[in-house]
Parts: sequence; structure tokens; C-alpha cells
Amino acid sequence: MNFDLQPTLQGALLHLRPLLPSDFDALYAVASDPLIWEQHPHFDRYKKEVFEKFFADALDSRGAFIVIDNKTKKIIGSSRFANLDEQKSEIEIGWTFLARTHWGGRYNREMKRLMLAHAFQYVKTVIFLVGPKNMRSQRALAKIGAQPAGSMTHPIRGENLIFHITAPQQTERR
Repeated sequence: MNFDLQPTLQGALLHLRPLLPSDFDALYAVASDPLIWEQHPHFDRYKKEVFEKFFADALDSRGAFIVIDNKTKKIIGSSRFANLDEQKSEIEIGWTFLARTHWGGRYNREMKRLMLAHAFQYVKTVIFLVGPKNMRSQRALAKIGAQPAGSMTHPIRGENLIFHITAPQQTERR
């Protein structure tokens, strides 16, 4: 399998490209809003020293994207692919956040649609891990058709609910 974890993805509203070290200031300007993180297990990610670790981990993952609004050309968030499991034919999409100006569905829906379309060229299942108190993310996943698939406790990420989406039957994988 030759899954490209950082393709450039283009939609009508958004442009996703690989995260670069030079993106820190613009992405932190978005992430420094405490309300983005209020329901998240890591609710203090708006603090610069906490976000620096998140950003370094995102770069190290080699699967992180910067999300750009096509209209304004401004950075409005980030997401990433992680934990590719070829044996199970699955990958995770996560660590997603958007500026509050872009909340409400259509931006997140397009971002996930672009990422899912890319992923389903290679895998059968995409999973999402969400903190149990993060109702905003749970609602957003329901809007894109993700189904609950249990829960898990991770030593670093803590308690998470698992959601998944399976590839449409007609999709051929590479």
C-alpha cells in the first residue's frame, strides 16, 4: 500500500496542504482561542507552550494538514491522518480544529469529505477518536455519517469514544 499521508486536497471552500514549520504563527493565532478547546480533553491547548508540543507532534506525525479558506486565503485550522493499519485496512482522522468563524458544518464537512475520499482509495475504514465530553465533535461526526463503535482508554489521550465510517462498496482501493 502506498498511502500518501499528506496529499494536497482542493475543495470549493477549502485547500488542505501539508503542515510546515513556518505555519506555526498563523495556526497558533487560530488555536489561541480558548473556546475552541473548552470541550476537548486537552482544554489548555490554547496556551502557547501546550500548543507548541501539539504542533511539534503534528509535524512529527508526517500526516498533518493546514486548512486554508479558499476565499480569504487564510489559515483556519488543521487536521491529520494517523495510525494507518494496513492489516485492518483503516486509518484515523483526528486532531482537527477550525477557527470559530468557520464552525457550523459546511467547512468541517468539506474537509472531512476531502480526507475521506482520499483515504477510501487505500483503506476500508476511517476511525475518529473523540473525548466523551466533546459534544460538538460528536455532533459534527454524526453529520458526516460516522457511527459509534465503542470506546477506549489510551495512556496519553485518555478516555475516547470511537466512531467510524466505512468505504462505499463500489470504491476500489489501490
